[in-house]
Amino acid sequence: MNLHKLISYLQPYKTYSGENPDISSIENDSRNVQKGSLFICIKGFNVDGHDFASLAVKKGAAAIISEKEMTLPVPVIVVPNSKRAMSVLSDAFFGQPSRDLHLIGITGTNGKTTISHLIEKILSDSGEKTGLIGTMYTKIGEKKFEVKNTTPDSLTLQRIFKQMVDAGVKKTVMEVSSHALDEGRTHGCDFDIAVFSNLTQDHLDYHKTMDEYKQAKGLLFSQLGSEYRHHSPKFAIFNIDDAASESYIRATAAHIITYGIDQKADLQALNIQMTPTGTEFDLLSPFGAHKVSMQLIGKFSVYNVLAAIGAGIAASIPVEQIIRSIEEVQGVSGRFETVDAGQDFSVIVDYSHTPDSLQNALTTVKQFAEKRIFVIIGCGGDRDRSKRPLMAKIACLYSTDPIFTSDNPRSEDPVQILKDMEEGAQGNNHKTIIDRKEAIHYAVKAASEGDVILIAGKGHETYQLIGDQILNFDDRIVAKEAIEER
Repeated sequence: MNLHKLISYLQPYKTYSGENPDISSIENDSRNVQKGSLFICIKGFNVDGHDFASLAVKKGAAAIISEKEMTLPVPVIVVPNSKRAMSVLSDAFFGQPSRDLHLIGITGTNGKTTISHLIEKILSDSGEKTGLIGTMYTKIGEKKFEVKNTTPDSLTLQRIFKQMVDAGVKKTVMEVSSHALDEGRTHGCDFDIAVFSNLTQDHLDYHKTMDEYKQAKGLLFSQLGSEYRHHSPKFAIFNIDDAASESYIRATAAHIITYGIDQKADLQALNIQMTPTGTEFDLLSPFGAHKVSMQLIGKFSVYNVLAAIGAGIAASIPVEQIIRSIEEVQGVSGRFETVDAGQDFSVIVDYSHTPDSLQNALTTVKQFAEKRIFVIIGCGGDRDRSKRPLMAKIACLYSTDPIFTSDNPRSEDPVQILKDMEEGAQGNNHKTIIDRKEAIHYAVKAASEGDVILIAGKGHETYQLIGDQILNFDDRIVAKEAIEER
């Protein structure tokens, strides 16, 4: 695509009628620039892309998108907001690929990864070639790729969508973070179904207040548009038991499907029965009553399943077929995942890294724990400090043996993080072990028959971020090694 045609999608931009080179790629990282690239200068938190415009030209950039005037030997197109321009240009350059996909977005504090995997399973079982973008990886058909963010920037997203379309993918499921919505990373994404899981405290280091956090999540639903298309209706799926759903329902014009446990909903779970190996409940829906017997455990898992069922119904898949898919799911990596090395006590690894998710996990454990409950918990550095004492308080209230340890301290002092946590544990019996491996080994050695160890916070992660180091660390592997040593 030539430059003039590409920038014709921009409104407004400083008029440019000079050279008209062919654009071979769009880049926002000067390291990836090649001959014929359009380089977009993005001002980030730590780095300003404008400082690398000259380098991009030396590497072969054919044109520059900038928020300020620059004197360079290639065309410089000045725009008010380069991030917005990147969304528009990426969508145009890759041929508006999300329009060729049935795109499902999931947002909420907890449950996004599990819900997205459940939906992807339902869609795949229906015979569709699927795509998935989320916290753990990007998946195109059966191929998986690493990701840096839960929701990539707009350029990366549109490139991935194009790859999916070229690979024959028809339906795509993606996790949509509040950061992505607030920063406009999803601008240009034509969502067909939007799913809301829940809203609890998290990311207040970024959003500052719960109201700002709530508003950011709501953008997914308000941006579904107001058009009603009979041939391809848009749907919004809401957890009616969460108070935030009320305002999101008012914000969207899409068709609405509600789900819940405590309140009457379009999809409601009744008569929930839990065991250490699974959960059963009666599903009431507009299509009648159905029994669901799944291998996932916990009330929070019921909510996740209801959300996935709602998305499946919105995608025109029969309820009976959806339930069959749900019942086959054994679990999602790092989400209430058991570690079994022949021991006579239970070890569970879970991603619970918010107060609400930790409480949900421990509440579930209490329903089948025979004796003591160990919980190994830390809090991430350079993140919301206000939740640290809350996490500690919940660990002390819902377990018999809380152990505070390091998570991903990043640039912060691990000792200070633990001191912040201990403010919520005053007067409670807890143990502090800074080294996470040592903490896991301690719990495994101390556990007896019938006890449960919950290792919380990191879930599927296979690394630990300490200072500027990225260390290999997997809670599941460490726990298994500790059990085998014992």
